[in-house]
Amino acid sequence: MKMTWLYFVVLTILCWGAYVPTIHAGQSAFGDKPGAGALRAFFFVGVAYFMLASAVIAYLLITKDEPLEFPVRAVSISTFAGILGAIGALGIVFAMKFGGSPLIVAPVVFAGAPVVNTFVSMMMKKPSSPPVIWFYVGIALAAGGASMALRFKPK
Repeated sequence: MKMTWLYFVVLTILCWGAYVPTIHAGQSAFGDKPGAGALRAFFFVGVAYFMLASAVIAYLLITKDEPLEFPVRAVSISTFAGILGAIGALGIVFAMKFGGSPLIVAPVVFAGAPVVNTFVSMMMKKPSSPPVIWFYVGIALAAGGASMALRFKPK
């Protein structure tokens, strides 16, 4: 079984795992009082998204890897997904602006998000058979992990 997708999962884990401490360092580097650079740092996150999206469009124009067709439904859903992602990134920026630490914000976000993802995914595409009990145990463990990270956070 070819598992090329797994390389991209690992890439995402590495990038998203580094995102919270890096954006925290970015907002701190603006040099104002703690948290004062949060929105400027978020602006440059948006700049980076725009630069990467522009590079993807250039790639598509050059390689014709995918057709440059933009059906309204696909554009609408994809734009909504982008808005959700941007609001989530802004939530992380504000969590740290108002005193959160990357050491605790990231574990809570990245333990809680898969729980939400699971239920949203199951609502959008109902599984053909009910999940086994261990599936729900895994969800509970993820939620429990977030709770433990909050309860036992380092001082």
